[in-house]
Amino acid sequence: MKSLFIVITIFLTIISNASVSIDIEISSQRLLLKEDGKLIRSFPISSSAYGEGQVENSLKTPYGKHIIKTKIGTDVEKNNFFVSREHILQEATIIHEPVDSEDDFITSRIMWLEGQEEGFNKGGSVDSFKRYIYIHGTHEEGLIGQKASHGCIRMFNHDVIELYDLVSEDTVVNIL
Repeated sequence: MKSLFIVITIFLTIISNASVSIDIEISSQRLLLKEDGKLIRSFPISSSAYGEGQVENSLKTPYGKHIIKTKIGTDVEKNNFFVSREHILQEATIIHEPVDSEDDFITSRIMWLEGQEEGFNKGGSVDSFKRYIYIHGTHEEGLIGQKASHGCIRMFNHDVIELYDLVSEDTVVNIL
């Protein structure tokens, strides 16, 4: 029995020490979850409809190395939305057709990104964290797979909940 306990302890230690990271490929509109550099999961996403760029108020998706600084939404019901990162106890109506509505609801989960490259995506007018760049769910699921966001990385609600449970704060996120 003691040897089984040792084997389980070693296995859990290996898993907990595994290096999990995320690559977001703008060209393919995919988020790639990796463990020790090996692909373990791939999700469709939507990056900015305005293209890629670093400057605040541009509504563009920033490039470069980031980390998940803060996770928001543990145990929030699927499709509920957030206003200023505060959970609103209300379910958003999910649009499954490729329709760009006037709203830009943030739903289900938020993973708030912080840039790691001073002067490129951290500090001054290029700071991803101060620009409120998130990985989050959306009510416009019909637009996933194409550029449609206002700078953030949008995901299907079921996918963002799954990803949220698989990553931790300080997970590296490379936007390529």
